[in-house]
Amino acid sequence: MPTVPPASQAARRTAVDVSALLERGRTLATPVLRAAVDRLAPPMDTVAAYHFGWIDAQGRPADGDGGKAVRPALAVLSAEVTGAAPETGVPGAVAVELVHNFSLLHDDLMDGDEQRRHRDTVWKVHGPAQAILVGDALFALANEVLLELGTVEAGRATRRLTRASRALIDGQAQDISYEHRDRVSVEECLEMEGNKTGALLACASSIGAVLGGADERTADALERYGHHLGLAFQAVDDLLGIWGDPESTGKQTWSDLRQRKKSLPVVAALAADGPAATRLGEILAADAKSSDFANFSEDEFAARAALIEEAGGREWTAEEARRQHTIAIEALDLVDMPDRVRDQFTALADFVVVRKR
Repeated sequence: MPTVPPASQAARRTAVDVSALLERGRTLATPVLRAAVDRLAPPMDTVAAYHFGWIDAQGRPADGDGGKAVRPALAVLSAEVTGAAPETGVPGAVAVELVHNFSLLHDDLMDGDEQRRHRDTVWKVHGPAQAILVGDALFALANEVLLELGTVEAGRATRRLTRASRALIDGQAQDISYEHRDRVSVEECLEMEGNKTGALLACASSIGAVLGGADERTADALERYGHHLGLAFQAVDDLLGIWGDPESTGKQTWSDLRQRKKSLPVVAALAADGPAATRLGEILAADAKSSDFANFSEDEFAARAALIEEAGGREWTAEEARRQHTIAIEALDLVDMPDRVRDQFTALADFVVVRKR
């Protein structure tokens, strides 16, 4: 990817084992996540287990790709801001993962995505009804996992999670509406992505600290870090959605172009001056009216990607990822925390802008 962290941050990252941070979050959260999913009535428990990669389509144990685990890593790390043990953030990590996966189940169905994490999506295997029901069940479980702690801090954490969930849903609604418009402004796109991706990463970055007793100022600053990290995360996702390697992303080539998504590279390219932007606008307008769009060849999608790059959409998005990364790191300056924890937050932010999936 063309996005790289500033040299000063890259130097810090070399001293932090990001894979170990991600694995710690996954290891701490997974047993509690599994226990929560086991509460679901059949067949929803089995469908959810398939979605999380714990079993295959025939119900046999599997070791599937459970995702990057950035959100659990942030949740348990944020608990350490307050001096609490990382385990303090585990209920928050699980709650955020449940909401995140609720959104994935519904998004895959709404977007018509047939592949996620290198295998068929839930709606493709178990049907649309189960995808909807299991998504709803995961959303309910998220609040249950937090509220059953019965503490004041759990109530504060639940309020933040609920607010983030509403923003996430707003973002998905905006995303869908934009698919039916010829033009979307860069500002509208950033607002949508701030809701759809930034809100939940903001919650993940603060929820462990809240459970550890952090005051509102500290939690708000950590949310700011997570929000801008989410915008950087989504900018990279948008690049991968067009130019990513299917072997790494688990999605089709030109995935976002096939879905006519108004992602940042597309929106930025259309907003630019010049013949490439003009030609791209004409082609995308024609695509919206085409009855043969689903049968377009690889070359046709490649040509659209080339126009987006020629108009500057690819480089603008890479630069936006770097800009949001910088704002996220600066937000950490507002929080008093051990240097070790600060360096780990920085390393996770660096990871977001250099990943390939």
